Amino acid sequence: MTTPLLLSYLKVFTNFTHVLRHTHGSVPYKNNIGRVMQKVWGPISLKEKLGYACGDVASNFYWRVFDVFLFIFYTDVFGLSAASVGTMMLVTRIIDAFSDPIMGALADRTNSRFGKFRPYLLWGIIPIVAAGILLFTVPDFDQDGKLIWAYGTYIFMMLAYTLINVPYGALLGVVTGDTQQRTTLTSFRFIGAFTGGSFVAYYTPELVSWFGQGNEVTGWQLTMALYGAISACLFAITFFTTKERIAPPPEQKTSVLSDLKDLSENKPWLILFSLALIIMMTITLRGSSGTFYFKYYVERPDLIGSFSLAYMLSLAAGAASTPLLTKFFDKRLLLTILMSLVTIFSVCFYFIPNDNITLIFLIHMLIGFTLGPKSPLVFSMYADTADYSQWRTGRRATAMTFAAAAFAQKLGGAFAGALMGWLLATLGYVANQAQTSESNQGIVLLMSLIPAVFAALAVLLIRFYSLTDKKLEQIQSDNDAYLRNKMAIDSGVSNG
Repeated sequence: MTTPLLLSYLKVFTNFTHVLRHTHGSVPYKNNIGRVMQKVWGPISLKEKLGYACGDVASNFYWRVFDVFLFIFYTDVFGLSAASVGTMMLVTRIIDAFSDPIMGALADRTNSRFGKFRPYLLWGIIPIVAAGILLFTVPDFDQDGKLIWAYGTYIFMMLAYTLINVPYGALLGVVTGDTQQRTTLTSFRFIGAFTGGSFVAYYTPELVSWFGQGNEVTGWQLTMALYGAISACLFAITFFTTKERIAPPPEQKTSVLSDLKDLSENKPWLILFSLALIIMMTITLRGSSGTFYFKYYVERPDLIGSFSLAYMLSLAAGAASTPLLTKFFDKRLLLTILMSLVTIFSVCFYFIPNDNITLIFLIHMLIGFTLGPKSPLVFSMYADTADYSQWRTGRRATAMTFAAAAFAQKLGGAFAGALMGWLLATLGYVANQAQTSESNQGIVLLMSLIPAVFAALAVLLIRFYSLTDKKLEQIQSDNDAYLRNKMAIDSGVSNG
């Protein structure tokens, strides 16, 4: 099953890069934003798109491990109870989530010859590699000592991830001001994410087994060391191949409180913040419970890698389709359609018997395909809200915009992890044992009806997002006119 899936992925990626290479950085949308703004900013080279994508390949050597394997590592290898893991994920991620706006404020105020955000792609390498290895180290402590170690290393890991990933995300907002090119660049980014995620989803169990030779603890440590070495090289590639082209207005001098106040009054951003939290709960519940689903409910742990890989391939295919879909649909309408389909497919998943492997894979991949465009769409929309803030206030805080978005995603992941741990504990989950019918029912709910509820909430919320294509065209035009006038005035003063 693996070889056809890998071939399918390569075909998707090849077709995707071929299409985008010939769009020269913009897709023929139904309005003329891309045509107007491309004259201002110029096309982004394929080299820079691929270089930017490498950053999310690197990030997913960590994030996808957290999403798919960390919960079951803590319960089945580290030896913590499901309730303890759920509480720990909630507490530590809430603590970490508050670091995102701080990191955003720091990055926005960083000035170097390499830009505001690119330097962190190098500065953050050593911390994230070290944290990844320590996170999957199992000390010879008692239960209380292990729990303290888990809290400490998980907080360290999340802070290290924030140090490098918040500036990486903010980089999208300053590489180009063209909203269509941003969508294309974001699609490359998440193709990169799904590339790294696909590798991690399938090969992690095999690498742990190969490195460990029967010792899972050693296997996990060495696997994370390998992932750290690969991600270090990829972050360096992103640093050397990208360029920051947009800066805040030269006269801008704002405090962190002013940046936070601007965000709190940015209604489109507030809607995206809430959407990110809710959709991340949908994604995290399905991603983390999938390993439990196949190990205990389906009783086919040998399929965990293929199941996770199939999901990642479908996410990649969905992300690859984003530029084509946005040719025909407004971003807001497209996101509404996609989350409605996620709701329907998630409900259908509940009724699949555990011996119908084909249907399990099919519905799971359909959910992945419909969730795939979500990330390119939403992150492109975040960049649009930064433009909106500059248009409305005359001030721009790109990193703060993306950092606070990461804050929402981490909160969503925290709530999902806590819900999962508490539900499994309440229903009698016991690691590495045959589960009761109640425990298995909880695992099925985590894969189906519970994510469906959150997807439906997202559909209701999207209708309040106000930045249409027509509105964005006006915003981009006004911001560009302001920039041109400012440059003309400065040039006149200089010449005078």
